[in-house]
Amino acid sequence: MDERFSELYALREEAKKGRDPTAPDETLAYLLSAVQKKRPSRILEIGAAEGLTSCAMLLTEPKAQLTAIECDAERANKARENFRRFGVETRTVLHEGDAGEILPFLQGEYDLIFLDGPKVQYRRYLPDCKRLLKKGGVLLSDDVLLFGWVDGSVPVPHKRKMLVEHIREYLELLKSDPDFETEVLPIGEGLAVSQKLR
Repeated sequence: MDERFSELYALREEAKKGRDPTAPDETLAYLLSAVQKKRPSRILEIGAAEGLTSCAMLLTEPKAQLTAIECDAERANKARENFRRFGVETRTVLHEGDAGEILPFLQGEYDLIFLDGPKVQYRRYLPDCKRLLKKGGVLLSDDVLLFGWVDGSVPVPHKRKMLVEHIREYLELLKSDPDFETEVLPIGEGLAVSQKLR
């Protein structure tokens, strides 16, 4: 394993203590196994935070190019620092701003898309994700079960009902789309794995 992973995982442990924790270990493990399997040449990450997941994917696949979107200026700056720190800055393009405004302007096809932005916006992002995803490519949507609220196994707090409805509608759109084959895995807070069939 690349020795830079030790440093990366140490930073992830620090990030977990912050207000915006990084992806859970098991989610990252699945994501990196998908990267190893697919060997993507182009990756898109929506909701890049401090760029640690982006760095992990790029260290796993040294030939990949990655486009990242992050709306929070402080996190975006940290992501730029981390891209330099891990020597992947020449393989990244970071767009700072609202993914809903940036996605329509992106061009080309991506082999893998990791969607980990604001959950309430997932439905809004889906048409562009589908447009940008290559046939045979994979869309990985994170946090789609949210503490058991989405599948009803845990009662939904009143103030979270609208968010849960948005995620349920997003999952229904994915599952009913004949162009996708979707499976929801009980990894982290739920990971939807959607392969584009055509």
